Amino acid sequence: MVAIATPTLVSEILRLKKERNAIILAHNYQTKDIQEIADFVGDSLGLAYKAKETDADVIAFCGVHFMAETAKIVNPGKTVILPDANAGCSLEQSCPGPQLEAFLKANADKNYYVIAYINCSGHVKALSDCICTSGNAVKIVEAAPKDRPILFVPDQNLGSWVMEQTGRPMTLWKGSCYVHMEFTRDSVEAIKEQYPDAKVVAHPECAYSVRVLADEVCSTEKMVGYCRSTPSDTFIIVTESGMLHRLEREVPGKRFIAGPTGHCACADCRYMKLNTLQKLHDSLRDLSPQVEMPEDIRARAEKPILRMLELSK
Repeated sequence: MVAIATPTLVSEILRLKKERNAIILAHNYQTKDIQEIADFVGDSLGLAYKAKETDADVIAFCGVHFMAETAKIVNPGKTVILPDANAGCSLEQSCPGPQLEAFLKANADKNYYVIAYINCSGHVKALSDCICTSGNAVKIVEAAPKDRPILFVPDQNLGSWVMEQTGRPMTLWKGSCYVHMEFTRDSVEAIKEQYPDAKVVAHPECAYSVRVLADEVCSTEKMVGYCRSTPSDTFIIVTESGMLHRLEREVPGKRFIAGPTGHCACADCRYMKLNTLQKLHDSLRDLSPQVEMPEDIRARAEKPILRMLELSK
């Protein structure tokens, strides 16, 4: 199929959006052209709120599978489409639902309170007591019952950072984001030497050796506020490269430098970048690929998501 010229492609997407009564949600890690056409750009928490609040008939989710699945969990009656069905997540893959289920059965005597980072499958969410994002993980852990041990899945880096912030011991699942693990102590120290006056802002999915070099460790949403309010005019952003597009749009007049990984100048998530304007157009036209899931899992997964949204207000 011959790609439509970009101006026509954008106008066709907007026409289809109106025709379908659709909303376009985009994660901060999406490409610049997708961010600019989206109705809302944000982190996982902000996107979850928007998905829950929308009165649109169709949710076009420009992100990865677990995000679109989360939108479907809280909107069972709506059509949720993901431009590329192969847009997965290494964190989701690191904690298969059946494996977590087997672990919980084998350790039933411990009576774990399961907190699942939102970067996981619907099956894992259905096995959890509460969901969290990087933006609210500290609050969710602090609200957890004091008389039950916590199992935090699937991101061990976010989990260890939360333990540092709260002092609450947790059992950590051995999962990680492949993109954030590509940042190294040496790569961050090297860029700091080039820009000694720059503030380093890192995502908590980074390893401890990287986090300790940062001036601020926070979610992508909080990065916007930090960079806007901090007097410095130069920032080294240690997270997926798409975040720079949003920062440049919303915090004009400041300089943002992509934190280098151990082997390249910036970090691209191969899954996030699978979505394109052409695929967004085609998904709105065909209402495909759609996100579906068994109703019993969806209903069970909805409870810990709603608990998270309530605790995060």
